[in-house]
Amino acid sequence: MPRTFLIGGYAGSGKSEFSRVLSRLTGSAIIDKDTITRPAVERLLEELGQPAFDRESQTYLDQVRPLEYEALLSTIQENAEVGLGTIGSAPFIREFQDGAWIDRVRTRLQEAGVGLTLVWVRCDTSTMLTYLKRRGAARDSAKLTGWADYLVGVNLDYQPVADHVIVENSESSEPLKNQAARMLAAISTEVKPA
Repeated sequence: MPRTFLIGGYAGSGKSEFSRVLSRLTGSAIIDKDTITRPAVERLLEELGQPAFDRESQTYLDQVRPLEYEALLSTIQENAEVGLGTIGSAPFIREFQDGAWIDRVRTRLQEAGVGLTLVWVRCDTSTMLTYLKRRGAARDSAKLTGWADYLVGVNLDYQPVADHVIVENSESSEPLKNQAARMLAAISTEVKPA
């Protein structure tokens, strides 16, 4: 059965890195929220009177963010409907706490014959800061300039409310490739319904 992986985590946790590792192992395409929506998001934010790199304001959270996730999920579903599993990468912080949302996504994918695995990538704050500095994205500027304030909203013990896989991505963690291979091996041995 084809499988879709939704890879969530805080900014700088290593979602994109893990998605690339997983893609190399599975051959599945990566659908990254920022990659598929960034140009439209930046333009929309400017038209709404916000800086293009804003990711913190209520304007972004209420008017733009929902559209990003709608585009991401529509693209994932379109692939599922032709029998393809994909790797969807986005923070998914709100979404992974919404059991009804997860059930809807899972049901739609299953109706198309595609399984679903939720993955939460986490790391310590030192590694997170290193990743954010290294990528140098304008959308991270508010986080970096107010790092202590940003961390107030980061729950290092966060876990999705549904079945999921935790990937550890701190400097001292096991290599991502090993964690991905172990996850794939576990999925391949799951008992399939009759």
